[in-house]
Amino acid sequence: MDLVTALARARSAEEPGPGTPAGPAVPAWPGPPHPVPDAAPGELDLDRLLRLSLMASDASGRLRPAASAGALHPVDARLVVGTGCPLPPGRYGYDPLRHRVHHLGPPPHGTPPGVTVELTVTPRRTRSHYGHRAWPLLLLDTGHAAGALWLAARALGAAPTAPRLDGRTEDPLAAVHLPPPTRSRAPGPTPPRRSAPPPLRGTPPRDDLLALLRAAGEASAGELAWCAAVGPPDPGLLRAAPDGTLRRLAAGEARPTLAVWAARQGWIAEAGAVLLGHGCPDRSGAARIRRAHLRAGFAVQLAHVAAVRRGLAGRPVGSWQQADLGAALGGPPGRDLVVHGLALGTTHSEERTP
Repeated sequence: MDLVTALARARSAEEPGPGTPAGPAVPAWPGPPHPVPDAAPGELDLDRLLRLSLMASDASGRLRPAASAGALHPVDARLVVGTGCPLPPGRYGYDPLRHRVHHLGPPPHGTPPGVTVELTVTPRRTRSHYGHRAWPLLLLDTGHAAGALWLAARALGAAPTAPRLDGRTEDPLAAVHLPPPTRSRAPGPTPPRRSAPPPLRGTPPRDDLLALLRAAGEASAGELAWCAAVGPPDPGLLRAAPDGTLRRLAAGEARPTLAVWAARQGWIAEAGAVLLGHGCPDRSGAARIRRAHLRAGFAVQLAHVAAVRRGLAGRPVGSWQQADLGAALGGPPGRDLVVHGLALGTTHSEERTP
């Protein structure tokens, strides 16, 4: 099935079928596993980079710094290592459960200093639970992984280049180049690791909503528009205006409708706010579909971290069916659909979902 058809089916009201086995959580990388060496002065700290971005913190592999639909983590990482790293130059496959690398071969000609992390997916893992709804989730998860790498590099004092999220290739879907750190750049704060379990209640302050909308808009590089649904006492959809203020896009309570659109997750109807990235018209080409969803995942990863740093609770919401926001606001159908979301609150349940 081509990606255009797959997205149309994922956006439909069709329910997924019975679950299937997810298969191995890590590719069967060839050769023996090797530990990631400690970095020498002036080298990129690959050990901490991978711990902060991709490594699993539990034996099941569910708990990782990058968000993933159903905690299924379909994203796989290949490392293209140049000079300035503790590993010898070459290509490596990364095992996030054991925090080990497998040597795959020599580096390509012209490999720059530092490391380029190429991100691919194993669709079977996500299809095992979401069935035909898997493809947009696979792309969103890849964008989240790219965001986690970008944030981890900044936390280590590196200056990552803009991630490649153009949607032009299927393998890799995305890539992030991280050069060795420079002395002039101070390390940033360590990214948080967990999404908050529902319910998430309490409307975030307007200044926080404005900052998160602007952060998401910048991270999506014009590929999507962003708004936030809020509840009483003044329910409606808000957007960031060019003059740096919050403007009302529409009045009225939108959260119950969003809960239905988001695979009938009822708790969304009571969330303090829901950040929405929308665009990607029906019948978009494959490259645009990939680009929109990769950018959406990247943007929500960054916005989520920014929300946590502001003391808010957040949880990404990636599965959307018949979520035609443009038509709901009186526009033509099929032009402006919800691609990704981030539920926000000032408080959340302390219970952990199984």
